[in-house]
Amino acid sequence: MRIGELSERTGTPRRLLRYYEEQELIVAGRSPNGYREYDERFVDRVLQIRGLLDAGLPTRIIKQILPCLDKPRVIHFADATPEMLATLELERDRMTARIECLVRNRDAVAEYLEVVRNNKRTDRDDGEMS
Repeated sequence: MRIGELSERTGTPRRLLRYYEEQELIVAGRSPNGYREYDERFVDRVLQIRGLLDAGLPTRIIKQILPCLDKPRVIHFADATPEMLATLELERDRMTARIECLVRNRDAVAEYLEVVRNNKRTDRDDGEMS
């Protein structure tokens, strides 16, 4: 698929996709006319990259952990410095805290919706009895 289709399917601007390529997070093939060509797997890859960026990970760290997202996994430890490991642990803990917060917020919204819907049903039922 060309960059426009990848952009549409992932909701990612073309400019950002080119940046991901510059950062070696994705690799495009080239058609004979020089257009970028991406295979289907890059739809999920781009969504994963965006999720990791949204979680606060810098692209240099994302580049190192991308092999963990592949099947089969090929993980290289050559440049896993203590600082990088500490950064990843901190980011993992931040993600866990965000997930817990999102779960609490989701549950609060669900509870609110349930109460509001039950109250509307009760109001409707009371109106029918009059």
